[in-house]
Amino acid sequence: SSKKYFVDFRIEVYEKDQLIFAHDLDLRGKKVLLKFPVGILGDILAWFPYAEAFRQKHGCQLYCAMAAELAALFKPSYPEINFVQPEERPEGLYASYYMGIFFPCDDRVHQPSDFRIRGLHQNAAMILGLDEGGEPPQLSVKLLPQDKKRRIQEPYVCIAAQSSSQAKYWNNGGGWLGVVKHLQAKGYRVLCIDRENVYGMNSRFNIIPYGAEDFTGKLPLQERIDLLAQADFFVGLSSGLSWLANGVGIPVVLISGFTLPLNEFATPYRVINYHVCNGCWNDTQIVFDHKDFEWCPRLKGTERQYECSRYITPEAVNKVIDRLMADHRLDPLAAEAGKGKAKAAATKKKQELIKK
Repeated sequence: SSKKYFVDFRIEVYEKDQLIFAHDLDLRGKKVLLKFPVGILGDILAWFPYAEAFRQKHGCQLYCAMAAELAALFKPSYPEINFVQPEERPEGLYASYYMGIFFPCDDRVHQPSDFRIRGLHQNAAMILGLDEGGEPPQLSVKLLPQDKKRRIQEPYVCIAAQSSSQAKYWNNGGGWLGVVKHLQAKGYRVLCIDRENVYGMNSRFNIIPYGAEDFTGKLPLQERIDLLAQADFFVGLSSGLSWLANGVGIPVVLISGFTLPLNEFATPYRVINYHVCNGCWNDTQIVFDHKDFEWCPRLKGTERQYECSRYITPEAVNKVIDRLMADHRLDPLAAEAGKGKAKAAATKKKQELIKK
């Protein structure tokens, strides 16, 4: 068979109508390789939990080929998985599978269905035979901080505003400004943890949100995990850092427009406007153009370009932030006031003891 995804094969060999050999696929105890692409973050974070689910289901000796930096993130949480270099193939492999989303979208050699209607993470479930037509599993990667010491004493929130395509950005001109001001008024430091503080192509460039503290830079992902682990929550887009924050286990406010909710991890704090054009990434009539940074397949060149995110207001995002804070009982200003009162009481008590 030419199929590259999991199929529960049975092989039978006949000679003159007589069965002379039969073999049923059996991964238990066998060496199996999952090959992950190099150079992407969010996709691998979305797919990796299904690798562990696959290992547990089949009881195989699982090897995962991926970039060393990502392998280092997963090793502490997944000790039963063996990690190898991207081009390494262990001796004695019984089976191997390629993880990804494959173009053209009607490729049925590498993926059994169209990833646009299943979601980014569920494509891994399909490839590995974990989604067999019923309700697919909802799994999240587990990422552990190495440095558990709190480096920033004040309450803070992390944000990420950059992405790989303009359609993924929050294209409301005053959006991030309004959110940063709102978070600061709530008593938070706002740390921008993007890789770049300026990014874009052609005529479109995007800068770090005004008022946010510049924590950008090409830093090891483990440092980002350590920083996120101490944040109260994260505000971001349909991008790798949102998947990273979700893997750390903190609440995520996800601002989306060009993707539908099925495309990313489940969060009760998604912000999307269904009253304007939306969801082009998940439209089976449209194929994403990786080479066009200004891709907007339905409305490019018109006044409505990027309206999916332009019509998400900062007020709408701030409302979701307030709900998140209420749900998790977060109130930095009250906590700071409490510390002030406690300090004043301690000072007063000390003064009274001195007088005595």
